[in-house]
Amino acid sequence: MSLAELGFIVVQIDGMGTSNRSKAFHDVAWQNLGDAGFPDRILWHKAVAAKYPSYDITRVGIYGTSAGGQNAAGAMLFHSEFYDAAFSAAGCHDNRMDKIWWNEQWMGYPLGPHYAAASNVDNAHKLKGRLLLVVGEMDTNVDPSSTMQVVNALIRANKDFDLLYIPGAGHGPGGAYGARKRNDFFVKHLLGLEPPHWNGLDLAASPTESVAADDEIDYEALELAPFHDDEGVSGVR
Repeated sequence: MSLAELGFIVVQIDGMGTSNRSKAFHDVAWQNLGDAGFPDRILWHKAVAAKYPSYDITRVGIYGTSAGGQNAAGAMLFHSEFYDAAFSAAGCHDNRMDKIWWNEQWMGYPLGPHYAAASNVDNAHKLKGRLLLVVGEMDTNVDPSSTMQVVNALIRANKDFDLLYIPGAGHGPGGAYGARKRNDFFVKHLLGLEPPHWNGLDLAASPTESVAADDEIDYEALELAPFHDDEGVSGVR
């Protein structure tokens, strides 16, 4: 809602690989989490832009948390010809190091080259657009080291990126503080405008809210649902 109020068109698209349709539709995700339905998503954007000239796809952003964080970062690595900026929070960026029960049901066992092909760590050198990585210090769902492996790979590849590390935070996009950083990130890199100088304003923290508090979305519950990797991924323009 806050992004729409800033002038963005915000959409959420259910790409191929998700369940509750045909088995063939669902099987697209098998050993292929890196796909994340992006071919469908990009075609959808292009179709809407062809019908509505005001739908500008020359400036497209994406954001997500958890597996959605993996996908958001992956958009910048595997589809940089279309996406311009990504906000990636608490991502399980390499399916070889995240919890076994969730990853192997989609990627299978034994490990194979398909794991490396979907890894944001192994493919970090492909980054071309703008990327903001967010991770909570106390994340007990996805190991924070998953994000740090991406950070290490990006530094080794001499890539520019932004990192928000939130002390005491759990699994999520960083609460109200993370939402403000996300909005400012898109305003700067998609709208081409300089965000407000927040430090010059009187923005005392609410006594009932911690900057480390996560959003109300229960990402662990979402992982138990019959969807492979679609939580929290939305497009912004």
